[in-house]
Amino acid sequence: MQEELTMPSNKHRNRGNKINDDTMMPPNKQNTPNQDYEDDEIEEMQDTDFKKFMIRTFRSFQKQILELQKSLLDKIENLSRENEILRKNQNETQKLVEQESVIVKRNQNEMKSSIDQMTNTLESLKNRMGEAEERISDLEDRAQENIQSNQRKEEEIRNLKNIVGNLQDTIKKTNIRVLGVPEGMEREKGLEDLFSEILAENFPGLEKNRDILVQEAHRTPNKHDQKRSSPRHVVIKLTTVKHKEKILKCAREKRQITLRGSPIRLTADFSSETLQARREWRDIAQVLREKNCQHRILYPAKLSFVNEGEIKTFHSKQKLKDFVATRPALQKILKDVLHSETQKQGHQYERRERKNTYQ
Repeated sequence: MQEELTMPSNKHRNRGNKINDDTMMPPNKQNTPNQDYEDDEIEEMQDTDFKKFMIRTFRSFQKQILELQKSLLDKIENLSRENEILRKNQNETQKLVEQESVIVKRNQNEMKSSIDQMTNTLESLKNRMGEAEERISDLEDRAQENIQSNQRKEEEIRNLKNIVGNLQDTIKKTNIRVLGVPEGMEREKGLEDLFSEILAENFPGLEKNRDILVQEAHRTPNKHDQKRSSPRHVVIKLTTVKHKEKILKCAREKRQITLRGSPIRLTADFSSETLQARREWRDIAQVLREKNCQHRILYPAKLSFVNEGEIKTFHSKQKLKDFVATRPALQKILKDVLHSETQKQGHQYERRERKNTYQ
């Protein structure tokens, strides 16, 4: 009986120790019935202890539920705030997207408008370029036609000048031009008598030839220019070419012709074109004269000289250049003068081209 009385006290003491141990456990491990008491211990509890146990367990559960509820509310509040922030951010992002969409659409419209304008401008420029190319082509065709027309006109002018020059040379074929006769000397006696005096003074044998007749004599130009220092030329027209050539041959042989002791010159009378053509041989003739080459300028404007024992005659400088290219010795003699002639012709061609361009 005593053992039965003592056993509950031990059990009570053990439960007290359990309670003390519970108070010393961490909160998350307290008030858990399965941890505090075993099933057999719960069955041995008295009603008061059981009630206390249930109250304590209920309060513990209630506290945990409150803490859990608070934690859930805090989480819900945090989630609500985050959701609100996300919603605001979403709204702002949506507004920005809408604004950007409007801007992009406006830019697209502007770009499309600009592209359309550029396309129209390019099309317009392309059309203008096409028109300009057509005009340029027409101008080039006209320019080519003008060049060809000018060339034909120049050729016709040259042909006409040659025809006129040939006619003048034909008319003047029997003429002798006397240079250096002082002005007024013909007042003492006519020009015909002065010419007879020249023949008597220089060619006594010819003066006695009664077949040499002067058909006409005059000075040229007709009007005397007081500012001109040299006297006008005297033109003597004979009846035959034979007599003219005979007199000129004698003049070339005598070389020094005089009138009353003053030097004069006797030359053939040519047209201005023929004179210019004969002058173009002047530099070459001078070089041939210095090299003691037998040369002459034949009628109307041909160069003749002896080369390697043969008489060569040339109507143009190009023919002379072609011939000189095959004769090294002659090429050495005429190299400088032909080179200067080539440069001169090049300058004349450039001036003629610039003149055609300006026209």
